[in-house]
Amino acid sequence: MRRGFRSSLALGAALVATILIVAGCGSDDTAANNGNERGEVVVSAATSLKSAFTRYGEQFAGAEAQFSFAGSDELAAQIRAGAKPDVFASANTKLPDALFQEGLVERPRVFASNRLVLAVPAMSTSVGSLDDLEKKGVSVVIGSESVPIGAYTRKVLDRLDGAARTAILANVRSNEPDVGGISAKLTQGAAEAGFLYVTDVVAANGRLKAIELPAALQPQVAYGVAIVKGAEHRRAAQAFVAGLLDGDGAEALRSAGFEPPGQ
Repeated sequence: MRRGFRSSLALGAALVATILIVAGCGSDDTAANNGNERGEVVVSAATSLKSAFTRYGEQFAGAEAQFSFAGSDELAAQIRAGAKPDVFASANTKLPDALFQEGLVERPRVFASNRLVLAVPAMSTSVGSLDDLEKKGVSVVIGSESVPIGAYTRKVLDRLDGAARTAILANVRSNEPDVGGISAKLTQGAAEAGFLYVTDVVAANGRLKAIELPAALQPQVAYGVAIVKGAEHRRAAQAFVAGLLDGDGAEALRSAGFEPPGQ
């Protein structure tokens, strides 16, 4: 009798423990479904998007946004080498399109446009126009040829007459891997002028000023975004991209000085 009673108690205790474990698991699932426990979304993005994307990431409700900022060409190379971010956002459409053709990303979308400007330190008086870059001894910094900012800059220079282009290139002191390097050279006084996106000047918080380029020289600057094939957090990636097209992401881009696609 005593043995049967003890067995009943043991069975009852085990049953209670099982119920508590199941209830605990249910509570965790409910918390996750209610958004109390968020997943993450990993985004590789062009350096020029840092200000806008950081702001968007703080507002993004779909997941915890983790960012890696670098030159678009470097990020594309990482994906080709096997890196698996969830989202790739480039300062051009060429790289996302190429990765799509290679089967590494889903179909890209254009989500923003930008404008190239001549950037100089805020207190500069030595450079006031594109013509001043031809003067002997003026120090100029540009992006490397493989990165979008460098490719756009060369499109501008290619539209100048041969003498002007040669004179400006002779004054180039360095070719930087991304816009961050160009901005740093200008704000630190290591160069007198450089080609940047207008959004980079805005992001410099008053340390740089923009000199507009003639409309005839202005290249079309379009930004492309794509979800990486095999993304671990695909649903969050879809939500992140959707917000860039119409939502908090689009608002963050506008606040940072970007223009809508096709502008």
